[in-house]
Amino acid sequence: MERPPIIETAVLARLVLPSDTEEEVEDSLQEMRQLAWTAGAEVACMMVQRRDRPCPATLIGQGKAEQIKAAVDELNADFVIFDSDLTPAQGVKLEKLLGVKVVDRTQLILDIFAQRAHTNEGKHQVELAQLQYMLPRLVGRGSIMRQYGGIGARRGPGEQKLEVDRRVIRKRITRLSDEIENIRKTRKVQRQRRIEGPVTTLALVGYTNAGKSSLLNRLANTDTFVEDKLFATLDPRARRCRLPSQREVVLTDTVGFIRKLPHSLVASFRATLEEVKEADLLLLVADAAHAGVEDHIRTVYDVLEEIDALDRPILMLLNKIDIAEADRVSQLMRGGGPRVAVSARTGEGCETLLAEIERLLGSTRSRVRLRIPQSEAGLVARVYKSGQVFRQDYEGNDIVLEAEIDTALEGVLTEYIACT
Repeated sequence: MERPPIIETAVLARLVLPSDTEEEVEDSLQEMRQLAWTAGAEVACMMVQRRDRPCPATLIGQGKAEQIKAAVDELNADFVIFDSDLTPAQGVKLEKLLGVKVVDRTQLILDIFAQRAHTNEGKHQVELAQLQYMLPRLVGRGSIMRQYGGIGARRGPGEQKLEVDRRVIRKRITRLSDEIENIRKTRKVQRQRRIEGPVTTLALVGYTNAGKSSLLNRLANTDTFVEDKLFATLDPRARRCRLPSQREVVLTDTVGFIRKLPHSLVASFRATLEEVKEADLLLLVADAAHAGVEDHIRTVYDVLEEIDALDRPILMLLNKIDIAEADRVSQLMRGGGPRVAVSARTGEGCETLLAEIERLLGSTRSRVRLRIPQSEAGLVARVYKSGQVFRQDYEGNDIVLEAEIDTALEGVLTEYIACT
């Protein structure tokens, strides 16, 4: 794995409350370390404070802030990351106390998204989230953020726009919101065309770095970009895949989820995430080798609930079984709902996966006898492309098919269904 260029050094701080378990704290700190690494920063020191409740002014206590300041000076750190979200007032006070820029969890994730956005759609969505986050934080923090720059300060499509006044920023937010709404409408039309096509769509969803892109490559025999970093995939990709019956489906790779996913990002990416809501089947990819896999699965379900996608059928894919402990995989396989154990790297379990997908989709398919005029040969081609043809005959000027098709295509071909 190629190491990203390290541009800054950081001190990582975490407030631990009585409700936090040791496992949750450790997992969250390691995740924050990886987020920083993905953004291009090296965490040189981690500092934890236990309190009964957050300090309203600075989240942590005065004494702990002084310890962090000493660590910053000793390590010559560029900034401090907080493993939580800070209010605008807390951010201002902490930066005055510490003398360096302060980045909270949301700000760090936004910075990574800004690096990862490549399409115009992705850039619009990230810029909107950045501006909505930064608008209430401009007063008091603007000068120090501009002074130090770097991670969390001025990267991405919105970097220069943060220099202007609130009025201009609000206008930009309105314009971006309108443009994203147009994207949403365009996607809606495209989805309607697929339904009329029809093409069965499957959406790969899961925690970031669970292996969704690798599975897309394996199942669709493509070479989609794969990298062992958080949020390696930001812009969705769709690829065609054939099931054992030769039925063709479309696989869509989506942005990875993460605990405490910023609401501004969920809102900004709603146009993209609507692809998940309209999918015929969700393939929930989970890293079976990760110690916190159950927590990751809960996070995915939380985000699916937030975007109103829990009504979609879900197939759980326990990925990375080539490096996971066998007993652990067996334990996870006993969970609720249909599940398949796979390895995107080796291909183990992928044939079983395709068969299970076909079984689950089969409930939406029925066997019919079609009598289609030869002048409508295009409809015959659609049956061959999207269904499974068992027999073809000719009777006069008609083409007679014995086929299995899904309910969407059945609706299109209602007038051609013949009585058996």
